[in-house]
Amino acid sequence: MNKSFFIKATLWLSRILFGIVFIFSGFVKAVDPLGSTYKFQDYFLAFGMDWLFPIALPLAIILSTLEFVIGVSVLLGLKMRYSALGGLLFMGFFTPLTLYIAIYNPVTDCGCFGDALVISNWATFYKNIIITAAVVFIYYHRNRIKPLWSAQKDWYIVDVFSLLIVFFSIYCVRNLPVLDFRPWKIGNNIEEMMQPIQEEIVEFSFIYKNTQTGEEQTFSIDELPSSDDGWEFVDRKENVTQEYIPAPIDEFVIQDEDGFDMAESFLGNPEYQFILVAYDLNRTKKKSFRKKINDLAAKAEEDNLSFIVLTGSSFDDIDLFRHENQTPYPYYQSDAIKLKTIVRSNPGLILMKDWKVLGKWHHRNIPSYDELKNDLMKGN
Repeated sequence: MNKSFFIKATLWLSRILFGIVFIFSGFVKAVDPLGSTYKFQDYFLAFGMDWLFPIALPLAIILSTLEFVIGVSVLLGLKMRYSALGGLLFMGFFTPLTLYIAIYNPVTDCGCFGDALVISNWATFYKNIIITAAVVFIYYHRNRIKPLWSAQKDWYIVDVFSLLIVFFSIYCVRNLPVLDFRPWKIGNNIEEMMQPIQEEIVEFSFIYKNTQTGEEQTFSIDELPSSDDGWEFVDRKENVTQEYIPAPIDEFVIQDEDGFDMAESFLGNPEYQFILVAYDLNRTKKKSFRKKINDLAAKAEEDNLSFIVLTGSSFDDIDLFRHENQTPYPYYQSDAIKLKTIVRSNPGLILMKDWKVLGKWHHRNIPSYDELKNDLMKGN
């Protein structure tokens, strides 16, 4: 194998690896810009920079666009002088950052692949090392890669991909993500999502000392010696043979004013159950209550169907909001962070029946009760 062929083959492999990872990472973030926004806010809080909250959403869209376009450009060989440099700068910033996160763990999930693929902080760092090596090789040999179309016209392709991914992100913000990677997606059984993925298995061993010889020996729980035989207990050891992996939906509660958890009652309701999620009543779209939600709730009540609101706001804020917006239906508290994972809208509506998610709507797209009754509810 000659040197030229080796470099060419390695360059292609590096471009494919780098391009696919960047395209996938950029796309899954563009699908759910609000998810990336919440992750950036976690970072800002961890580093004492919460004053940057207002730019979290624009930053999420900009970074996902850059990541996607850089990935496409490197894979297709578009404007390599800029795309290879962009990839190099990207990894030059995020690789040290992920090392810091892996060591100090200020956030439990870096969010590099959104909710589509959650990996540990150390796995993220190791992945970035490989991607950094690939992009360094690409940058060093960038002049070997010829333009796909022409030096000038390649800009048109870059511009088209940039505009498409930006408009796609905006659409997913103004509606709901076109792909839902979260446990509350339509069709999921929430009771199953509340079960641990893997239970912890612990093996115990016991250390005893022989009172006559001074010898120490380890025994399993099934073979413990008797004190009558001259053995004295010294210590116990635990060996975790299987790590505990929590449920996708963990510690979710629906709490009333008296502190009782009503989650099982509402989520497991054998009849149709409407749940309006408004994680912060002070920031929710009040107009949607007056234009759509109040009428839907009233008609659901006429059919003896349950309609509730879940919010992270205080009960004082709930009382004030109910009177100001004439919303007589019941409100319950839940963790605001967990509510954000249910539906990317404030407010957003979900329809359930017997633990199963039947539908989800952004407040802009909430259908009328009659539409729901004739279409979705008729077939379930």
